[in-house]
Amino acid sequence: MAIDIVLVEPEIPQNTGNIARTCVAVGARLHLVEPLGFSIDDRQLKRAGLDYWFDLDLTLWPNLESLLRQNDPAQMIYYATTKGGRVYTEPAFGQQVMLIFGRETKGLPEDLLMARPDRCLRIPMLPDRRSLNLSNSVAIMTYEVLRQQGWPGLLQVKPPIG
Repeated sequence: MAIDIVLVEPEIPQNTGNIARTCVAVGARLHLVEPLGFSIDDRQLKRAGLDYWFDLDLTLWPNLESLLRQNDPAQMIYYATTKGGRVYTEPAFGQQVMLIFGRETKGLPEDLLMARPDRCLRIPMLPDRRSLNLSNSVAIMTYEVLRQQGWPGLLQVKPPIG
């Protein structure tokens, strides 16, 4: 299993901290594309995922083009956007998936989305509503990928009850 979570120019440190914690919990890699709206040494960022931060597989990128150029061609890339024509549960996710999320205030660049409309996924919501919080969106989509992959390595831990 390989899930890569990409945050393009994230602005809110608490969201990134929560997403980092999710990545550590499921074994996903986190990629942050600069410029960031905060320092990764930010106290609020680390507070959201403090006891997990040392386990995080984190890569910083100067821009999205650099990341995409170095991407494994076998990896399936999907873009999270409210403008997506497909619901996030529709694709048959493979074993190598990259989910790309945009800035909290602007999302992903329009030209990027227009170039690959078949890879643009959305989470269903009522019309004319604000988008879901970024960390919630990452969790929803990441867990759908994991569900389709058969929960690799995640079901080996025995729950304390039952």
